[in-house]
Amino acid sequence: MLFGDHLCLLRGGGDLGTGVALRLHRAGFPVAVCELESPLAVRRTVALSTAVTDGETTVDGLTARRVERSTEVAATAATGVVPVLVSPELPDLSRSVVVDARLAKHVRDTTIGDASLVVALGPGFTAGSDCHAVVETLRGPRLGRVIWEGSAAADTGIPGVVGGQSSERVLRAPTHGTVTWKVEIGDTVGSGDVLGQISGVDVATVLEGAVRGLIGDGSTVEAGMKIGDVDPRGTGTDGGASMWEVSDKALSVGGGVLEAVLTWLDRSS
Repeated sequence: MLFGDHLCLLRGGGDLGTGVALRLHRAGFPVAVCELESPLAVRRTVALSTAVTDGETTVDGLTARRVERSTEVAATAATGVVPVLVSPELPDLSRSVVVDARLAKHVRDTTIGDASLVVALGPGFTAGSDCHAVVETLRGPRLGRVIWEGSAAADTGIPGVVGGQSSERVLRAPTHGTVTWKVEIGDTVGSGDVLGQISGVDVATVLEGAVRGLIGDGSTVEAGMKIGDVDPRGTGTDGGASMWEVSDKALSVGGGVLEAVLTWLDRSS
């Protein structure tokens, strides 16, 4: 492994974080993920965070496995398997790169001193003060670009267009509580169908299509939180791929992170 001495630690293993992990892993970097005990990923079929609940998961040929101790991280990553550690805080272990892939859209507890290179995804971070580099996550001509000074585009609050639909395809929690689903990712649903409930309140879709993502059953959520996604393309060629393959956006963002890491290594040599 050419870059085997440079562990890349990702905070967040959702769909975008998984795109980052794929790009780094395929380039030869050992990768590890820190996650919550109850991950918030919606596109769970393409999220390494699913290893938290399932013990192990494989996405596009990359296997992730839950580990229970930080002392297991380096050895597991060296085998080519991505260790997923439940750790809301950064664990005390040697790392070269930290990537904040949580998409919180504001600075939380990641700092520029967390590693030799700290990269953050999307809005809320300023390169040069909060981190060393920011990677743009807004769809468009700047998607995946590396920003060494300044910030990514501000959060628009408008989901990207899939099958001609934007906000309509996203399911949001109508109230605070625990989610119970009646459907699974990949199921076909119709307009007005009730897909589940939160504290007795129905969660319904306004679109006909296929369920592209659902937050984990039993998750505790806040009102307004994104909890699901319906693809109006259904389970045809395009829609079917969206259920089980990492998105073009995730791979583009991952490419930006890989560029940032390689640029840092070149400048450091």
